[in-house]
Amino acid sequence: MPRKLKKGYYVKGEFVAEGSERDLQLKAELKGLRDADDSTRHDQKKESDALQALGKELLDLPLKTLTRLQLPEKLHDALLDYPHLPSFEAKRRQMQFIGKLMRKLEDHYVEAARSALHEMRTGTGAQQTQVLLAEQWRDRLIASDEALTTWLQHYPGTDVQPLRALIRQARKDLAASATSTPAADAPDALDTPATEEASAPGKKSRSYRELFQLLRQSIQASEADPTTDNEHDDDAAD
Repeated sequence: MPRKLKKGYYVKGEFVAEGSERDLQLKAELKGLRDADDSTRHDQKKESDALQALGKELLDLPLKTLTRLQLPEKLHDALLDYPHLPSFEAKRRQMQFIGKLMRKLEDHYVEAARSALHEMRTGTGAQQTQVLLAEQWRDRLIASDEALTTWLQHYPGTDVQPLRALIRQARKDLAASATSTPAADAPDALDTPATEEASAPGKKSRSYRELFQLLRQSIQASEADPTTDNEHDDDAAD
């Protein structure tokens, strides 16, 4: 009597019988990969929906506040056009377009938008928003050379020489703070003020604070001059 063949399949030349321990192991691994993929898609969908909802909330911002955010031109114009559209269907398509633009938005724009909405809801003043923007820009400029080009597109009136000098010094001070461990008996006369401040535990250097002040002053000057808003939007848009 011929031998009854086992049901199964081959994996890389290995026969795996259905119901065997190897079969159960492979199916568990496959299920884990599918679950992880489903979780990733779920997270992406959740983030996409959140950004589209944020775009819808931006429609409630006053024009002055919306302009101050200096969003990319296409998004800025799409938000301004939305209230003037004549039909429900046109507004629905416009909202989809806004959502698409929001999903492409850089993180610093998203944070600035959320800060502006928080300001509107809680009554936080414009000065607080300026502080948040200056802090975000300071960290970006210290972290990346490319951020300087973007900053100058937004704020072309900035005096670039002192800005570059402060960025370089802040980077040096932060590096010194991260790597140095000053000895207790080290002569004070050998330390420069910047080095002392940079190496003090939990204390930011003078250049770090001065960079923040320069950025905040540039933001304040830009907001005080309404003629620069369109220039900034044009330069920021890709």
